Amino acid sequence: MTRRQAREEAFILIFEKQFNDSPLEDILELAVEVRSISPDDYIKDVFFGVYDNVSKIDGIISDNARGWSIGRLSKTALAVLRLSIYEILYKNDIPNAVSINEAVEILKKYATEQDAAYVNGILSSVIKQA
Repeated sequence: MTRRQAREEAFILIFEKQFNDSPLEDILELAVEVRSISPDDYIKDVFFGVYDNVSKIDGIISDNARGWSIGRLSKTALAVLRLSIYEILYKNDIPNAVSINEAVEILKKYATEQDAAYVNGILSSVIKQA
């Protein structure tokens, strides 16, 4: 599995968690069964890492989502932001520009161009402050 594919699987898991109160381990196990994914270290690290740090990550989103509250963001945009901000903060082996570009590409596939542009702006702001 390529890093891009792994990132997309991590995004889907993060997205799914927003609608599911089950423990993270159960969500991952179900994804393995239903979608036949083989979660690598990256997927596990990002999925569990996002939710281990979700309060901090959401605070950063709130601070940078000018004029918008987290509750007004689409679930898709929120999942991508959580993933990308986690990478920016905790995955030093991934360049920030790659995290932003991949976020935009995921949103172009699963959301709208407007979501992609808005998230790009938020992430650019986050990087300037980091």
